[in-house]
Amino acid sequence: MEHYINAFTDSFWGSVDWTWKSILFQVPWYINYFWGLILISLLIWGLEIRFPWRKQQSIFRKDFWLDGFYMFFNFFIFSIVISGFYKLLELGFADLGLSSKSLVLVDMSGLPLWIQLIVFFVVLDFVQWFTHILLHRYPFLWKFHKIHHSVKEMGFAAHLRYHWMENILYKPLKTLGVMVLGGFEPEQAYIVHFLAIAIGHLNHANIKLSWGPLKYLINNPVMHLYHHAYELPEGKYGVNFGISLSVWDYLFGTNYIPEDSGTIGLGFPGDEEVPKGFFRQIIYGLGKWGKARPQKWP
Repeated sequence: MEHYINAFTDSFWGSVDWTWKSILFQVPWYINYFWGLILISLLIWGLEIRFPWRKQQSIFRKDFWLDGFYMFFNFFIFSIVISGFYKLLELGFADLGLSSKSLVLVDMSGLPLWIQLIVFFVVLDFVQWFTHILLHRYPFLWKFHKIHHSVKEMGFAAHLRYHWMENILYKPLKTLGVMVLGGFEPEQAYIVHFLAIAIGHLNHANIKLSWGPLKYLINNPVMHLYHHAYELPEGKYGVNFGISLSVWDYLFGTNYIPEDSGTIGLGFPGDEEVPKGFFRQIIYGLGKWGKARPQKWP
């Protein structure tokens, strides 16, 4: 039992120390996610200001500061809090004889680095796309995902406005996907992580961007806006579930872009029940505010 306690505390304080060193520029720039997040956010916010899609939308749009706080809470604070628990799971699986290599179907660690990075990116994105569907499909999960869909004006920081319970679902499934299909994280995986942050920010930004012919491969603001549409097609529980890639939606028929004016209403029927403040939102779904909107199959 003692080694579990030590592993928990070491992981927690190790995460705190790494985050603090990142803030002080004491870690290499290419793995400094703290300042990397800030730089990407400022660049895309600058694009929003220079090339606004919805010109009537304020630079400091509705819930701008709330979403800004969510970025740091979900990306750093909650990650620190949960790090010890993930370490306990890792040790528990190890004691059962399960490791990152034991479930591998295809060992890709010997492939060229650029292939590893592409496979890593595609596998993670597919797992997240599938997880995203689950968040919409099942009422128990949807009640937490409502927080993300309570956004009424889109901007880059809305990317990371989500309930902390989503991390509980996403991270284990992402880890499992990597374990089964490769059992590795490429040495330069930071490239994939920064790319995913940039695409996610862009998808939520107030910028009209579709990538032209690449729209069938890469997710974009025009496509993702309809994922947040207040009114969905008849019988649908959601559309455009893509995270970084749009190809999964086109392959599985969940794509939907009827027009590109950018003027549609956002949210969902009953979104007025979602609390407005951060602290009430992070306990939303765990108590009296947790009634879920019924979902339907398409």
